[in-house]
Amino acid sequence: MSVSFRSALSSLALIALMASSVISAKAESLPKVKLFTTGGTIQSRALSRDKMMEYTDGAKVTPAELIADLPELQAIADVSYQEISNIGSGGIDTDKLLKLAKGINEWLAKPEAVGAVVTHGTATLEETAYFLNLVVKSDKPVVVVGAMHPFSAISRDGPFNLYNGVRVAAAKQAKGKGVMVLLNDEISAARDVTKNNTYRVDTFVTRDLGALGFADSDRIVFYRNTLKRHTYKSEFDVSQLNDLPKVDIVYGYQEADRAPIDALVADGTKGIVLDDNASSFAAAVKDGQAKGTVFVQSDRKGSGRVVLSDKAAERGVVTADNLNAQKSRVLLRLALTKTTDPKEIQRIFNEY
Repeated sequence: MSVSFRSALSSLALIALMASSVISAKAESLPKVKLFTTGGTIQSRALSRDKMMEYTDGAKVTPAELIADLPELQAIADVSYQEISNIGSGGIDTDKLLKLAKGINEWLAKPEAVGAVVTHGTATLEETAYFLNLVVKSDKPVVVVGAMHPFSAISRDGPFNLYNGVRVAAAKQAKGKGVMVLLNDEISAARDVTKNNTYRVDTFVTRDLGALGFADSDRIVFYRNTLKRHTYKSEFDVSQLNDLPKVDIVYGYQEADRAPIDALVADGTKGIVLDDNASSFAAAVKDGQAKGTVFVQSDRKGSGRVVLSDKAAERGVVTADNLNAQKSRVLLRLALTKTTDPKEIQRIFNEY
């Protein structure tokens, strides 16, 4: 081998080493964001690109694939990941919720951590997001994202939602705003947002209050804050918990029977959220309270507060403020880890 050829090889090796050092230095300077994946439509494939439903046949998309599919992330954040599960959101249970919360808290406690992003199926996304809003012990941003079209679709929305989710999690102005939900460019408060449509990409709405802000192409913009207690100001701590109290929901309608309430009480439920009311419920509630069950009154309309009347207060029924039934269930489960006193639980519902 000639001296000149060896010299050329040495130069190439030096250039490669310098390039590697530059890339490494750039990665070190980028904000560190961790992706926690749970599954859902955003990680699903259909057998054809025009299929927007029945997309459980293809292999699930892994967290590594999600990140590799978005090379643009390399310019905005140093993204690592932890897989919690890879299932539809109807399968998210207490074990997975606690694993997710503990994983996020462990990550955000690290000095180098800037934020976290969670992928989730949209059906119960708002429940997980609100749960995290109550138990994450940091003011660093946590953003929950999902998709209405599968990863394999022609017009898939998941990658852009994930990209924007990382942008928000890495944004300095997102700090202290609690857990947020991001789909369709809109940044929403986990407490206030709800899924509004079974099929459309603009499914998540905050009916009474509106979005917190937007992930626009030029920058992340915020227009309001939530005034309710959350995350680093929350009194709830799940770090030592392996389970949560059982709480169920009973739907109110014309001629509704009291049997579901009686059956749930007999089964040992610790709390029941009434989604609206029925004439048969009053006696069942009284009997359930005598056996130690706590009742929260929510409403099926989807907007507005349930005000605390003198009669409700006298009966010891907690009102849900403007939380829907599924979020009332989340808060009641956590409240019951601290107290069974309806007055104290009412204080909790007023503050969160």
